Formats: sequence, C-alpha cells, structure tokens
Amino acid sequence: MKKPASPPAAPPPQRNFFADVHEVARLIPPGRVTSYGAIAHYLGARHGARMVGWAMMAAHTAEQYVPAHRVLNRLGQLTGRLHYPTPTAMQEALEREGIQVVDDQVVGLDKLFWDPSREL
Repeated sequence: MKKPASPPAAPPPQRNFFADVHEVARLIPPGRVTSYGAIAHYLGARHGARMVGWAMMAAHTAEQYVPAHRVLNRLGQLTGRLHYPTPTAMQEALEREGIQVVDDQVVGLDKLFWDPSREL
C-alpha cells in the first residue's frame, strides 16, 4: 500500500523590504544618524541604498513612527530634506536631538554615525 503524500512545506514568509528598513530605522538611537547604504548593507542589499531612500520617502505611510530624519547620505548630507513638509523640517528634527547641521550637512558625522552591522 502506498504511503499518503505529506503536504508540501509552507513557503517561508515573504519579507517586505520597506518594513525591514523601517524596523532598522526605529533602532537608531536619538542623537545618532546612519546612512542609506549602511541600512542596505545590514539588510543584505549591499547596493540597495537607493531602495532604502525610497523606503524612507514612504516612512510616513508606516503603521508605526519611523525616525527617517536620522537617515542621511554617506557624506552626512540631508538629501531627504525635500521630502518633508518644509525644507528645514529634517534639520529641525535633528537639532531637537542635539545634532548640529550646517549647510544641510551633519557636523561630526564620524562621532554620531550608527552602523547597524556593528551595533546589532
């Protein structure tokens, strides 16, 4: 007699890259910043910095708050500032956390940089 076939294994749950990016961004401590590339690298998308940027632009649609103002380009520039309600809102959010910004660039990036690959 033939053995009944076992049911097929359930496929692994599909990951949502934007949700993963938002989850990492929520881990950035207040008063610290990271880069699009550092988040991409941590998530295994080594060349996915642009995708992380798109995820940050969509942060306002997330169910939970995402501190997108803490995510900058690799030089510490506030490249995402144009996606805020006002051109200075991103800078103001960083300054409320004690981060100094001059000419749309974080001062002291090397001391403020949070690398999820090393911190988590």
